[in-house]
Amino acid sequence: MHDDFKPARRRLLKALGITLPASTTVFAVAQSPPARTSAPPPGMTTAPHPMAAAGASAPEPVSLFFNADEKAAVDAIVARLIPADELGPGAKEAGVTVFLDRQLAGSFGSGANFYRHGPFQQGTPEQGYQLALTPAECYRLGLAALDRVCASRYGGKRFAQLDAATQDAVLSEAEAGKLEMDAVPSAVFFQMLLDGAVEGYFSDPLYGGNRDMVGWKLVGFPGAMASFANDIERHNQPYTRAPVSIATAHAHDMATAPPRSEAQPIAFVALASNEVCRSRTGTDHGGGE
Repeated sequence: MHDDFKPARRRLLKALGITLPASTTVFAVAQSPPARTSAPPPGMTTAPHPMAAAGASAPEPVSLFFNADEKAAVDAIVARLIPADELGPGAKEAGVTVFLDRQLAGSFGSGANFYRHGPFQQGTPEQGYQLALTPAECYRLGLAALDRVCASRYGGKRFAQLDAATQDAVLSEAEAGKLEMDAVPSAVFFQMLLDGAVEGYFSDPLYGGNRDMVGWKLVGFPGAMASFANDIERHNQPYTRAPVSIATAHAHDMATAPPRSEAQPIAFVALASNEVCRSRTGTDHGGGE
């Protein structure tokens, strides 16, 4: 990709080991089977998780890390790394910038779980990230350097102000490690951006990216489904349920759970388990007399 930077969703999926038919997406969302109508137990509610409202119609979240110029640059970068096409929305539309903003404002951005003591030296590709900079520092310095390079080359224009073809040429140069970016090696910066874009596009929507679960729908991933009890006996049939986010999984589980009358009461299960333990050990469960 160094010499011919042609961002495409199909290349991304190929890199992930996923193939698509020539003219259709993998995941065709069909009407879900009707849910059971049993009411939830007393005191339980199926109201959506507070984070579930962060969809496409919600206002743009307040930035926790990026300033306005950085956000514009990241929007433009991820839009070229995973662009919108005939298969669906791209990374920008899927909220990947929001995902990265939250990621960098948290423990990952500060390198809280990194070993950050010297000596620092050039590592092998297998050793991963080796810079003394935290990811947040890498982004901040890298984005500023990227805009400086573009401004010096293209009449004062920042990266976000360039046309798509020129943006692709700049990113290709960065990927090849040939873009002079001072404190941050351009190849390391590019790889961090690409990794973050992919993570955000396929993460749970709870974390800001994968808005409307477009990434999961693209590859047919069911999401955070806690139970497949209603589908376990459906052999050799396509799985057509819409994917489920962590934010709404509890409501989904309540809607699809079997009525209480069809299941053994919890107290009975506990007593039965204790009786088995008693018969095997001669004691109550836990070793009591």
